[in-house]
Amino acid sequence: MSSVDYLIVGLGNPGRKYETTWHNLGFLCIEELERRHCFRCDKIRFKGLMADAHLFGSRVIVLKPQTYMNRSGESVRDLCLYYKIPPERLLVVYDDFELPFGKLRIRKQGSSGTHNGMRSIIYQLETDAFPRIRIGFGPKPDGYDVADFVLSKIPKAQSQMCQKLLLAAADAVDLILKEGIDTAMNEKNGFVLE
Repeated sequence: MSSVDYLIVGLGNPGRKYETTWHNLGFLCIEELERRHCFRCDKIRFKGLMADAHLFGSRVIVLKPQTYMNRSGESVRDLCLYYKIPPERLLVVYDDFELPFGKLRIRKQGSSGTHNGMRSIIYQLETDAFPRIRIGFGPKPDGYDVADFVLSKIPKAQSQMCQKLLLAAADAVDLILKEGIDTAMNEKNGFVLE
């Protein structure tokens, strides 16, 4: 039995050049959680930046892998093994251009889709049976390479709406911790920006 109630992972790429790109929406959601709950992911362990926090009566490890997106699973696997965290107690927050901009989708399990960070986690854990929150920023504009689009800066014109979306994603994390994923799926799935 693990002494940790939840592992929350936000996906992104380390380094200043990636800070405000679409592909770092997972990191940005974690940063909103840091602000509202007064903790910092500042311990360097398990190939990531992590915090050991107490939220809503639960012990929660929060992780921002620093391996670059395609190897995110290495950091997640090492931490899950060390703390004996079962897949159903892992929650991954990440960007998804296949969802329209302004939409959240919460699921208990599923494939990686086109997301390399999720593909890495599923490969390393040998299961896709773990909860996730997808933050939609699509569709990809015609003629754009996928990598160019996901690594592009969030345009100033969309930054305010994007902040509302990140607040809603952080609210969904809080709701999962407080009331469980079924409640979060019922209340938070769908369009935030309408």
